[in-house]
Amino acid sequence: MPEKSRIVIENIKPAVNCGEYAIKRVTDELVHVQADIFGDGHDIIQASVFYKHSKQRNWDESRMHPTINDSWEGFFKVEKQGDYEYYIQGWEDHGLNWRHGIVKKIEDGQKVTSELLEGAEILKPILKKCTKPEAVLLKRAIADFTNKDQYEESVNICLDKGLENILLKYPHKAVPYQSKKLPVYVDRKKARFSTWYEFFPRSASREEGKHGTFKDCENILPRIAEMGFDTLYFPPIHPIGEVNRKGKNNATNAGADDVGSPWGIGSEKGGHKDIHPDLGNLDDFKSLVKKARDLGIEVAMDFALQAAPDHPYVNEHPNWFRWRPDGTIQYAENPPKKYQDILPIYFESEEWKKMWQEFLEIVLYWIEEAGISIFRVDNPHTKPFYFWGWLISEVRKKHPDTLFLSEAFTRPKIMEQLAKQGFTQSYTYFTWRTSKHELTEYMNELTKTDLKEYFRPNFWPNTPDINPYHLQGANEAMFMIRYFLAATLSSNTGIYGPVFEFMVSDAVPGREEYLDSEKYQIRHWDWSAENKIMRVIAKINEARQTNPSLQQTNNIQFCDIHDDGLMAYYKFDQERENHTLMVVSLDPYYQKNGSVKVPRYELGLHEGQSIRVEDLITGNSYNWDEEWCYVELHPAMPFHLFRIHKH
Repeated sequence: MPEKSRIVIENIKPAVNCGEYAIKRVTDELVHVQADIFGDGHDIIQASVFYKHSKQRNWDESRMHPTINDSWEGFFKVEKQGDYEYYIQGWEDHGLNWRHGIVKKIEDGQKVTSELLEGAEILKPILKKCTKPEAVLLKRAIADFTNKDQYEESVNICLDKGLENILLKYPHKAVPYQSKKLPVYVDRKKARFSTWYEFFPRSASREEGKHGTFKDCENILPRIAEMGFDTLYFPPIHPIGEVNRKGKNNATNAGADDVGSPWGIGSEKGGHKDIHPDLGNLDDFKSLVKKARDLGIEVAMDFALQAAPDHPYVNEHPNWFRWRPDGTIQYAENPPKKYQDILPIYFESEEWKKMWQEFLEIVLYWIEEAGISIFRVDNPHTKPFYFWGWLISEVRKKHPDTLFLSEAFTRPKIMEQLAKQGFTQSYTYFTWRTSKHELTEYMNELTKTDLKEYFRPNFWPNTPDINPYHLQGANEAMFMIRYFLAATLSSNTGIYGPVFEFMVSDAVPGREEYLDSEKYQIRHWDWSAENKIMRVIAKINEARQTNPSLQQTNNIQFCDIHDDGLMAYYKFDQERENHTLMVVSLDPYYQKNGSVKVPRYELGLHEGQSIRVEDLITGNSYNWDEEWCYVELHPAMPFHLFRIHKH
């Protein structure tokens, strides 16, 4: 405890668990800092935020300013990837206190000869660090303050704002108090803005019934790029187990031609560092990764820590699995579901250190051998939290560009803990949020609470595991609505591609699962086909790529609108130079109309100032000069994506 300090600093934000975990930012983003800062008595206090990158020797300083009720605010910009720290320093400012007091006495008509002498002593140390023009003023002030014959001139100098500015610039910090240091982790910008497309590479062949290859995948890359996706995610590409292999639609017994689930990893053909031979070899995969990058697409790999019964690990490391009393091995279960083709890792094994190191080596292998920098992690919530914190930290030491997406549809606090441990992004509950109230409430939770500091949502309308009820038997409008919501509410979004764009919606009766699921069989897609949904997705993604306000999630405000079936929200970028307004109908069957309240105050509009709203999907534009403006939407095009132009 600082015994001599007279300053209290508390309630510092942003911080996660009081600084136990890092808040998250991307390069060139601002960190807005808030705290309650006060001292005893009536003396003037000042405060600054100090911050630096871990590889930086000296701390940078950014002054804070008071708001209301002893609350202070400040900010700093993080310009490099990696670890930052920041802390707040507060102090009683003798220089400003002196000027404040002497001005009060001068205004009251009091003689301030003694106070001028005090001022001269306060100003002398500043001469060593000020600029030459500032030194001219200070030298004159010191000379006049110590000369009784220059009293009137001295009074005028005290009242001069120039002197106050110098005292602000060169503070006299009396017994400053420093808060604890708080961590920040800074990712590359793709951590905040990414557009994912998922498909199974074994379904990439243009010839029906034939197993796809990485070469076939290369032919699909231009199609994915044209739709505006920048991340191509593959389910596991490793050899698939043959023992207890699942058949079509998760059948317990597989037929001779059944290909099994890619998540049943490992066989006599290899494990997590190997490639399914029917897809190709490592050189084929590296060629695909390179050609994707040439088109602006990064390939994301699935990292699934589990094994098929015939994975090499089972023989090489039997203690990494749980054996039952009858000598059989425990397979994965989520009653009533049974996964006989998958063995969970036994993380309580006495060989845990060796196990952890091996799993780290898997990630490093694909980064260093194949140029992978993004991993979608399967079911991370079924593995120890601190394992993930360690692994992600170790990977970042060597490869800070690496991003991790958490596939954890589980309880909120578990999802949040995974984010605290270092996962870059996370799947969310968006898949099941459908009503205006649900969507608004969920977005406010993600963007108006402490979650915004460390939990980056990635909105997926569907996944191979989830065929939500609202998409089962849905029409074209519903598919368009769901992608529009995902892509404009969140800056990170993705789809299980061909199933979504071809509106495949057949489900296992009574369940949110796809019938004839591609998880258990090869599907044939017409990769040359085009349809309206694809063109609309391309338009939405183009708008995302060209509007910075859509490249972040947190700067969002919901707008009033006169119809519960319509939803409106406004977004802006960090510099408040780019503004977008989204209006979407949640009804895929009927026309909707109403009046939306334009966020004129947030836009900085003066009374009578008009705006032009340009629909980036249709190309239409409208001039609006009222606070409430009419909109009309039809299932054929159930949304507006307006870019706002101020006149």
